Amino acid sequence: MNRTTWARLLAAALLLLGCWVAYTQSNQPGPLTLNKVKDDLYEIEGDGGNVAVYVTSEGVILVDDKFEQDFEGITAKVKSVTNLPVKYVVSTHHHADHSGGNVKFLPTAEIISTVNARRNIVDHKQPNAPPTLMPARIVFDQECSVFLGGKEVRAHYYGRGHTNGDAIIYFPALRTIHTGDLMAGTTPLIDYMGGGSLIEWTKTLDEALKIDFDTVIPGHGPVTDKAALQAYRDNIQKLRERATALVREGKSQEEVGNVMMAEFGWKPNSMQINWSLPGMMKELR
Repeated sequence: MNRTTWARLLAAALLLLGCWVAYTQSNQPGPLTLNKVKDDLYEIEGDGGNVAVYVTSEGVILVDDKFEQDFEGITAKVKSVTNLPVKYVVSTHHHADHSGGNVKFLPTAEIISTVNARRNIVDHKQPNAPPTLMPARIVFDQECSVFLGGKEVRAHYYGRGHTNGDAIIYFPALRTIHTGDLMAGTTPLIDYMGGGSLIEWTKTLDEALKIDFDTVIPGHGPVTDKAALQAYRDNIQKLRERATALVREGKSQEEVGNVMMAEFGWKPNSMQINWSLPGMMKELR
């Protein structure tokens, strides 16, 4: 391998790492906003993944806990609606922008995740994850429930998508779900290093859409509804079918990437282009 090839490979690796760090890590906590979803259910947006806050008469159940540096901000937002402590944190997946606060919550609360989400943290599946990223102590394979103060929160694992450990969190009394990054932004990011799959993603969402709900807290972005989740799922199918056809026609990675940018809003040098695209080329053959 000549020097030019080595230089290109090194540059690509550094760009990939930089994109990943930008996506999952932050040096300083950003502003957080607390929004009421329904009744005793709130959502915290900003600086990382969306956090659900469910207030009960015996304490608080969180879904996700952002970055480690957001612990004080999350705690302040919780205290603005209740004086009761956080008792449980249910994780949607292992990425540090959703599970980074585990290290601060573990001394006083219990963390719950899928088996695979825990394993991904233990096995360091996130490149350049902070050394303080801590796994859950309680895990489940398919489904579990938390009961606190007469209220229930259910966690479901339906299969691969963004990662191989994505949980859908359901608040049955409020007909609301938290999707984690199975719905985030306008286009999917497939974490192939974390076991994600573009092919399986729509199947996973098909199972989630069978739940009786009308409100959706996505992994990132504003609270929305079931119709929006259906549209997100359909767009993933459209993207997958388009990309599969291109790959099987023998199109190059660059050519496939150009179509993804032109038709699906992928940005040049984005995580989708520099990280998801190479995995797609292999998965869709």
